[in-house]
Amino acid sequence: MKLSNKSLGRGAFTLAEVLITLGIIGVVAAMTMPSLMNSTQGAQYKAAYKKALSALSQAVTLNVALDDYNFADVTAGTGNTKNDYTVWRMLNERMNVVKTSTAGFGYTITEDGKPIDTSSNYTLFFNDGIAFNYDNNAANCTDDKTKSADGTSTNKCTGFIDVNGEKAPNKVVECQNGTSGETCEVTNPTDVYPVEFYDQTIVPATAAARAVLYGK
Repeated sequence: MKLSNKSLGRGAFTLAEVLITLGIIGVVAAMTMPSLMNSTQGAQYKAAYKKALSALSQAVTLNVALDDYNFADVTAGTGNTKNDYTVWRMLNERMNVVKTSTAGFGYTITEDGKPIDTSSNYTLFFNDGIAFNYDNNAANCTDDKTKSADGTSTNKCTGFIDVNGEKAPNKVVECQNGTSGETCEVTNPTDVYPVEFYDQTIVPATAAARAVLYGK
C-alpha cells in the first residue's frame, strides 16, 4: 500500500521547531549551570575543610605520643630544634609541609566577637594543596582557666584553614541571609575557614565555620 505524503510527514519536526527546542534547552542550561557548578565547588570545599581539620588533629595527637607536647605547651616563633616546642615544629614534623610563608593572606574577621588579626601570621602549605595560617606569636594555647593569670580566662589561639592554598577565591566563609549564631546558614561554602586551637584540639572559630562542618 502506498502511503500519501501527508502520512509520511506526520510525526516529523520542522527546522523551526528544532531550533526553538534547542534554544529553550540552552536558556535552561545557562540558568542552572552556574548554580550547579557553585554547589559542586562548595561540596569540594566542605570535604577539603573536614579533611584538613582531621589531618591537623591527627598531627597533634601523634606529636603528643612522640614528643609529649601539645598546643598548651607551645612557645612563640619558628624554632625547630629538639627543645623548641612550637606550632611550626609540631606541624612540620608531623605533616608534609612543602612551602612556608611569612606574608600571610590578609584574612580578617570579627564574627562571634573573636577578632582574628593576621599581621604576624605565618602560613604553612601542605602537599595536598591546603594551607594553615596562624599567629606566629601563638603560645600556651589552652582552654584551662587555671593556667591563666587571673584564673578565669582561657588562652585559645586562632588561625585559618584555606582549603586550596593561594588559589582564588580566598574568601572567608560567612553566614548568609543575615543569620548568625546557632541559626547560621551557609548554602555556598567558600575556601577559607577560621579555626581556634588549644590543648589537643582544633575546631571551627565562628558560627559559619561550624555550620559548614556540622551542617547536612
